[in-house]
Amino acid sequence: MERRREILAWDDVDSLIDHLLPQFDLEFDAMLIITRGGIVPGGILADALNLSNVLTASVDFPTQLEMKRAGLFAWPRFLQFPEDSLLYDQRVLVVDDVWGSGRVITSVKNRVQAAGGIPYTCVLHFNPYRSLFGALRPDFYAAITDAHIVYPWEIDRGADKVFLDDRPHPSS
Repeated sequence: MERRREILAWDDVDSLIDHLLPQFDLEFDAMLIITRGGIVPGGILADALNLSNVLTASVDFPTQLEMKRAGLFAWPRFLQFPEDSLLYDQRVLVVDDVWGSGRVITSVKNRVQAAGGIPYTCVLHFNPYRSLFGALRPDFYAAITDAHIVYPWEIDRGADKVFLDDRPHPSS
């Protein structure tokens, strides 16, 4: 069964950010943006929150096929992560675009905690129907969805290009 797809415009993203900002009832010492999905919303939020200490994390999980072959629990591989000293005793806002399964943002949150930081998770969209973590949810989120969200920065870019219905597909 194909999941419902929702294509957002930049105005939609602005509305989501406007919905997030009043939720922040504390100040953060740093922001940790998860690549690639968190780069755009993280940048917008860092500017709005006047945060200059912005860090990045890149996480890779084995594919379903790799997990099946190995027969092991899927452990994340951190391709990029800040040094523990940058996170220790810091209130860190961990930002991604969407919480689908929750594996990536949860692994980043746990690593920030292990470094002695105080992580808070933040996404534009939370999908409780796909989450692997039961009642656990992001600390901050703008919307709940069951759809596959396509953000404006994803349209016509990357290996999994998305084409709007009213635009010609290059292979046509």
